[in-house]
Amino acid sequence: MNWLRRFMIGRYGADQLMVAMVAVSFVCLLLSRLTGWGIFYWVAFVLLVWAYLRMLSRNTGRRYAENQKFLQFWRPLGGRLRGFIQRLQSGKDYCYFKCPHCGQKVRVPRGRGKIEITCPSCRQTFVKRT
Repeated sequence: MNWLRRFMIGRYGADQLMVAMVAVSFVCLLLSRLTGWGIFYWVAFVLLVWAYLRMLSRNTGRRYAENQKFLQFWRPLGGRLRGFIQRLQSGKDYCYFKCPHCGQKVRVPRGRGKIEITCPSCRQTFVKRT
């Protein structure tokens, strides 16, 4: 194992962009298998090779900049995706409403009838049926 540590000294290593590229290549491999289209196989192959070349690169500054650009793109999408999944998981226990004044999403317990909701950010009150 020490040979691997010595080999990786000065190299960039794995980051979030590499993990995303490997995940997309896995999805492309599944699509290739399901559809029989060879283009998905080659896209997956190119993504894997590119991911591992990035990981073994010695140009750490450039790889860091690439990862930061990816994170600027991914963070808003990832936050929305996590929020959507959380709402799906807690959908039987909670209702979600948007504040009519500021647009803040507010979570309230389900099955309470008609209630008055106070927005936590703007303190505006509004009435909704749960």
